Amino acid sequence: MFGIQGKRDSRSTKHRNTSDVVGVSGLRHALNPGQLGFLTTKELEPYHGLIGQELGLEAVQFGIDVRSDNFNIFAVGPLGVGKLTAITRLLEETTPHWGQPSDWVYVNNFVDANKPLAIEMSPGHGPQFARMMVNAIDELRVGLPAMFQSDEYVTRRRSIDLSFESNQEDAIENLIEMAFTKNVQVLRTPSGFTMMPLENGEPLEPEEFQQKPVGERRVVEAKIQDLERQLGELFQSFPAQQKVRTEKLLALNEDMAKNIVATALQSVRKSFQAYEKIIRYLHAVEYDLIRHVGLFLGEEPSDVLIKGHIETEDDPQFRRYMVNVLVSRDQSEQKGGPIVKEANPTLSNLLGRVESISDSGNELTDFNMIRPGVMHLANGGVLLLDAAKLLENNFAWEGIKRALLTKQIDIESPIDDGSVSRPVTLSPEPIPLHLKVILFGERELYYKLKEVDPEFSNIFKIQAEFEDVIPRTPENELTYARIIAGIIAKHALNPIDAIGVGRIIEHSSRQAGDGQKLYINFVTLQDVLIESDYWAKKEGRKSTTHADVKKAIYFRDKRASLSKEQNKENILRDLHVVETDGAAIGQINALSVMEHGDYAFGRPSKITARVRMGSGRMVDIEREVDLGGPLHSKGMMILWGYLAGTYAQTVPLALSASLVFEQSYGEIDGDSASAAELFALLSALSQVPIRQGIAVTGSVNQQGEVQAIGGVNEKVEGFFDLCHARGLTGEQGVIVPEANRVHLMLREDVVAACGRGEFHIWSIRHINEGLEILTGLKAGKRLRNGAFEKGTVNRGVEARLFDFAHLRRAFHDGPVG
Repeated sequence: MFGIQGKRDSRSTKHRNTSDVVGVSGLRHALNPGQLGFLTTKELEPYHGLIGQELGLEAVQFGIDVRSDNFNIFAVGPLGVGKLTAITRLLEETTPHWGQPSDWVYVNNFVDANKPLAIEMSPGHGPQFARMMVNAIDELRVGLPAMFQSDEYVTRRRSIDLSFESNQEDAIENLIEMAFTKNVQVLRTPSGFTMMPLENGEPLEPEEFQQKPVGERRVVEAKIQDLERQLGELFQSFPAQQKVRTEKLLALNEDMAKNIVATALQSVRKSFQAYEKIIRYLHAVEYDLIRHVGLFLGEEPSDVLIKGHIETEDDPQFRRYMVNVLVSRDQSEQKGGPIVKEANPTLSNLLGRVESISDSGNELTDFNMIRPGVMHLANGGVLLLDAAKLLENNFAWEGIKRALLTKQIDIESPIDDGSVSRPVTLSPEPIPLHLKVILFGERELYYKLKEVDPEFSNIFKIQAEFEDVIPRTPENELTYARIIAGIIAKHALNPIDAIGVGRIIEHSSRQAGDGQKLYINFVTLQDVLIESDYWAKKEGRKSTTHADVKKAIYFRDKRASLSKEQNKENILRDLHVVETDGAAIGQINALSVMEHGDYAFGRPSKITARVRMGSGRMVDIEREVDLGGPLHSKGMMILWGYLAGTYAQTVPLALSASLVFEQSYGEIDGDSASAAELFALLSALSQVPIRQGIAVTGSVNQQGEVQAIGGVNEKVEGFFDLCHARGLTGEQGVIVPEANRVHLMLREDVVAACGRGEFHIWSIRHINEGLEILTGLKAGKRLRNGAFEKGTVNRGVEARLFDFAHLRRAFHDGPVG
């Protein structure tokens, strides 16, 4: 079997390559509580603003100050960093200096009731207008019935009635008299009129009449038929006369009502004479009231006085005279532009809606049933919306864009859902829009909208960036402590001692995945503080200590760690094979990060490599079965470039190799295992075994330089937990990229084990450094003669590749190289 004839360094891991071992102080960027300058948070002035978000706040302030159209704002950043709270506070300082927005009311359009009229009014005038219209109708409900009971009205009406009745009676009497001259009597009966022949002024009985000669009877019958015809014509003329009577009565009613209606509306006219649109509306109201004065005739004045305004507002026959106050501004409570937030941005919640009522199976509506949306309420101010929720609601996104582009709010009628009965379509007059919109959303959503919606960038011109990770400077640490004090004050929690605050700050760095950064998520921070307070109070303490904080963090992780424990159990039961001692050729432990929601943990995996003479092809088994992503495939190509550039510059790379993540059943992507894959490949080529107590994470470039990766703390801790469960030997540890040293923020138990020499963390810059740690042999440098040093790993790799090249030449003509 091919091997290296060099001498292996048999010294234990803890004594090898000590220059690469990360010292205890570098494994966790601990905070000295003394540098905070306080004993407990009770001494701190609470801080409720943002920390480290100057760039985002400057962009928001700029967007607020620019009042030009479409300079709306998209606040980009993750949830929980305090964007909404901070921006709201900024608006509360700015918008009071804006002008007070107008009131808006809808009134009936007496020309076309399906197109209600919108009227803009000064702040507070809308409700006043509505009250005065109710008062005017109340006044008419009292005054008009009283007018119709007055002596003047009764006299004038009686005159019209008598004139009509007299005309009818005179016509009938004339016909009766004419009939008498023709010896015919006209008799009134309950069922109408009847006619009888006369003889000597006396009516003839039917028997007597029948005894008369035929010729005489025929003459009388002809007279009666002619009289009946005249009587019929007379009755046919009565409706025309009735129409004339009705017209005269209407003219009388209108004449009598004019002064009362004008008087009732006089105070409304006087109060709102500056509003040209209201004056025109009142002319239409006056004309309609006079035309429909009969609406008021069925009431007794005393009834109205008892029933009051509520009935007037609700009475269907008076609805068309009411005022629908859509938006009203209370000057005593609000100064400047309104700030409105909407948690459920549906189309109707944004732009308003027209409601309806059911009546005998039909849906009915009118201008009184127009309801405002938040764009009406926020008009003249600022509207705050969650972008993701906005896009989840059908038609809402298009609706708000249309309103912002057209600069008006157009209330849309209910969408046709296929039902038989639908409300009569209303088309309320649009209301001019002067509004600043601020959307909140994740970065991916922002760039997706820029990509797919060409109108987006024209409407939301201001991008305000907010981050959940900021530099961990002494100034930011102290501000973070003041934020903690603010949350404690808000929720009436126990104060926390400085050591406990330090523990929370360190936990924030762990969440950031960087010892020099702080993770800013106020929701998570608040939860940690509340849970720490719970443990302190459970122990009867009036101040929360670092022990309470430690317990809170521990149990938060434990509640989410089921998948992590199941994965570790599978390895311990050898269901998932990962070795943590001994040595093996072409085999190495790689580390990956598993994420379940906001919980992440490191998972060790075995990578194996097999090599043979071939045509120069490396098989990525993950890629071959569609389990490898493009970034992983890129990492594999980089390995091939490193091999060719380092070992095969004078001979063909006559190698066929295969690499695989053993027992991997899901998609693998990313290049953080490329360094481990290269180590396994070099081990397989050199036939030098790799110590299995060491795991590796890091990516590699074609020069062999090891590059930074993400999740370094989770990866280290995942392998540590496995080794600890099996028993620490002092020979175990993890190799990480040198660039990741600043990210190390390991758990205290891992740091303690490293301090006792039971576990090790090595940082490397180049593959050669890792080879020496993993194999105990020198990696080997290339000498002046072009060959690598004897007895080194690189010498063995190159020799194996030369052997493959010579073997391949045996199957082909011509020299090698």
